[in-house]
Amino acid sequence: MHISNRELFLQHQAQTTRFPLLLEFERAEGIYLYDKNNRPYIDLISGISVSSLGHGNEQVKQAIKTQVDKYMHLMVYGEYVQAPQVRLAQKLTSLLPPSLNSVYFVNSGAEATDGALKLAKRVTKRTEIIAFKHAYHGSTHAALSLNSDEEYKSAFRPLLPHVHFLTNGQFEELERITSNTACVIIEVVRGEAGYIATDETFLRALRKKCDDHCVLLIFDEIQTGMGRTGKMFAFEHSGIIPDILLLGKALGAGMPIGAFIASQQLMMTLAEHPILGHITTFGGHPVTCAAALAGIEELEAQSLITDVYRKEVLFKQLLNHPAIKGVTGKGLMLAIELDSFEQNKQLIDACITDGLITDWFLFATNKLRIAPPLIINDDEIKRACSIILKNLTLLIKPLHG
Repeated sequence: MHISNRELFLQHQAQTTRFPLLLEFERAEGIYLYDKNNRPYIDLISGISVSSLGHGNEQVKQAIKTQVDKYMHLMVYGEYVQAPQVRLAQKLTSLLPPSLNSVYFVNSGAEATDGALKLAKRVTKRTEIIAFKHAYHGSTHAALSLNSDEEYKSAFRPLLPHVHFLTNGQFEELERITSNTACVIIEVVRGEAGYIATDETFLRALRKKCDDHCVLLIFDEIQTGMGRTGKMFAFEHSGIIPDILLLGKALGAGMPIGAFIASQQLMMTLAEHPILGHITTFGGHPVTCAAALAGIEELEAQSLITDVYRKEVLFKQLLNHPAIKGVTGKGLMLAIELDSFEQNKQLIDACITDGLITDWFLFATNKLRIAPPLIINDDEIKRACSIILKNLTLLIKPLHG
């Protein structure tokens, strides 16, 4: 008896919900995913802000193939001098301020969060961590501790102690940052809260408060990094520089990687008392690093980042509908605000049926996610918006009928 991949998926692969989408794709190219009937679906979320260059970029694939022919895993991270790691670290630091000149490669954004927390505790010899309500920094044990929503973390307690939460944008709450605080972690553009840019004045006040108390400021750019907001890194819009920068998702150009970046002075504290203060087997995998470097070079060569703002404006112009309460976000991380989760979920399902993939947010379930590959062109933007608007009209017609 033939067992389908779908049945095997449900029988043998660990599930994250009781109701997975169960979409099955055979190939992907550009902004499209193709099912077994060769039907194309517009990928309007880039695998959650990962595939910024689209799917199947030729330069990235060639870099992967070239590196595979040389070597893959050789040794746990940090022991051998491996050209893909060195070249990627050099490239990243060349794009960053001088104070962010040392890169620690890991396997994911969540692991970057964990490493940054360890670094902050090691440097400051303090234990208090301050995060923000409705922020998302990953799902590993330490990263989950930074989640303010008890629904997601209560089943896994005890988590990290001494974690306190502030409200993004509430200046008076910054007084809770003291000489007992090791670090403050914040998203430059709030992700799972529904793509809301953090106010620059607030970031400036936060930077000063951290400086006043010798607190390390961590910017989580796991979703915003690599051009999604119209700058290579979102903090460039304000010029406010963190002590530690987190990257992931799009950094790998479709391959799994994360990084936390700080000054060499800070980072060297992980090398002594104790030695091997942070270690990872597969962090900075040479094949992934080769892909990441090729991805950055492609972003620059195609001038994709400079075109992000124009595409953002086009999306906002087209997404005009009585049922849309607003469009938030920055660059090509946008969110359509609707009346309710129920309406949003109906729209998402209808769009998928119509060949367009989108999603909702953990802490803003009434918002629809738009985070397409940066390569999306004007005609594709118009097509995607027309599918959204058509299905939104179909959904609200019964309410008015």
